[in-house]
Amino acid sequence: MQKILVPTDFSPLAVYATNAAVQIARKIGAEVILLHVVEMPGASFSITGQTANNSEFDLYTLKLIAKTKKDLIKVVANTTQDSDLKMHTNLQVGNAYQAIAQVIADQEVDLVVMGSHGADGWEETFVGSNAEKVVRRANCPVLVIKGPFELDQAKSVIFAADFEEESTVIDQVKVFQNILGAKLHLVRINTPANFVSDHVGIQVLRDFAQKNGLDNYTVNIYNDRLEENGIMYFAEEMNAHVIALGTHGRSGMQHLLSGSIAEDVVNHAKRPVWTCRMR
Repeated sequence: MQKILVPTDFSPLAVYATNAAVQIARKIGAEVILLHVVEMPGASFSITGQTANNSEFDLYTLKLIAKTKKDLIKVVANTTQDSDLKMHTNLQVGNAYQAIAQVIADQEVDLVVMGSHGADGWEETFVGSNAEKVVRRANCPVLVIKGPFELDQAKSVIFAADFEEESTVIDQVKVFQNILGAKLHLVRINTPANFVSDHVGIQVLRDFAQKNGLDNYTVNIYNDRLEENGIMYFAEEMNAHVIALGTHGRSGMQHLLSGSIAEDVVNHAKRPVWTCRMR
């Protein structure tokens, strides 16, 4: 893992996300890209170092861009004091999600760290209102932060799945587990519509763990009416520090018909949620 992207609007949640990304970057020697997007419908370009042209912007936008540049520089200066941390800034004008997606692709980002309140806060901030789209569509793992995060205290991760399709996600889960130095709790959520007996389910989990060379883990079955509720209740009972999930990345009508357990958990969980798109 070499590059970590942090979309920011300088809100408290974005500060928590920046701090989380910095902790991870320092531990593994990665660089942090701090991205802010000045949202303007119909516009899409990067502000690199030049002064914006008056013919392209009104006075308010020019002042906003100038202020944002200073804010980004201030964050970097405060974060990298007495440190060899590599931190870069990226200021874009246009649609926030499209800018995030473009930076992920252009910079070959390995991890996105974002802040979000969840269901009650999607519309409150730029990071919150775009977190759901990034979780659904990003080709790299996404860590959604809900509050203060201390890397050295995050020693318990639950990974919820049916353990049939997740073979493309587990390698990334292992990388994240190793970064945290955490115990991994594999859990299958039994629901009335998708139920297997405990002895069958536990064996599937054990086979999955052995096949994928997992270490420092437990296997668990949890029963609930809905998978997303079961995941969150199990996380609470285990006092898990992070929830890890795979997501199908569906969009459009397919997404409306099938829904997304990962997005529901990101929306409602009170603890950090790590997601990775299945391939």
